[in-house]
Amino acid sequence: MLETIAIILVVLWLVGLVSSYTMGGLIHILLVIAIVVILVRVIQGRRL
Repeated sequence: MLETIAIILVVLWLVGLVSSYTMGGLIHILLVIAIVVILVRVIQGRRL
């Protein structure tokens, strides 16, 4: 579930870059959150 949300956020960020339509810093904050979520999931997966 979290991975799906992270992927959606990354795709929306890329669409924002391509279409030159950005919502200021909000979309970049969402991207950072998505990357952090992915990293946490990878780290937790390796510990298990």
